[in-house]
Amino acid sequence: MADVKRLIIADAHVGQRPGDAADMISILLNAHDSGVTEIIYLGDGFQYLIGMSKFWTAGLVEVMAVWRRLRAEGVRIGVIEGNRDFFLDAHELAAEIDWSGLAYEFTAGSRRFRLVHGDKVNRRDFQYRFWSWVSKCRLARVWARLLPRTLAVAIVRSMEARLAVTNRRFRYHKPLASLRRAAENSWADGVDVLLWGHFHTGWEFSHDDRTAIILPAWLDTGTAALIDEDGIGFLVEKNLTPCRPLSRMDQWSEDA
Repeated sequence: MADVKRLIIADAHVGQRPGDAADMISILLNAHDSGVTEIIYLGDGFQYLIGMSKFWTAGLVEVMAVWRRLRAEGVRIGVIEGNRDFFLDAHELAAEIDWSGLAYEFTAGSRRFRLVHGDKVNRRDFQYRFWSWVSKCRLARVWARLLPRTLAVAIVRSMEARLAVTNRRFRYHKPLASLRRAAENSWADGVDVLLWGHFHTGWEFSHDDRTAIILPAWLDTGTAALIDEDGIGFLVEKNLTPCRPLSRMDQWSEDA
């Protein structure tokens, strides 16, 4: 897609704090007014996002109403699956967004970008990987579709809490060797910029003119990443005012 201006929102967790749905709507409208033509959630955009409509909270429904308005005006909405996201290809949610998946790639200017949530970057976290598979497998999908809403929500919250606990030490104490290895593998594939979420605090690893960056969580900082048509990126505030260049080694410690 040529001449696309993209807003990338990592780990918003909308629904976790009072008023956060209104804050999300504000940045979406500001993005549209600023000429953004694709909005990407880099996983965990909501406290939990489940494809079946019986799970949708009031805040999610409010945000979806704005998605519909923006999509009618030509803005694309995409969702990368995070650990709080389930069954994104279910027909109810699929009708409200343009795409979903485990990863997404695009080219801007001369740079190839790859976006992945990051929760599975450490392949040695076997407990997390097991519970992630259990909670998102075909049988879990059937249960989610058939169970009464209140029971299904309770199960999903329990599974999400288990996922959070099993993955916690790798989220707050970054698995640096695994992150570097994943970055180098992406660069070997021809990717210039690899973007993750999940870990909530910023981090960068670069070699030559290629880089891998963890975006800070919107939940904690209120910032998102804006990538322009030439592939130049900035962290921006809710009103889309740039905070700093996206790639800036003097701002983020590699060992944070």
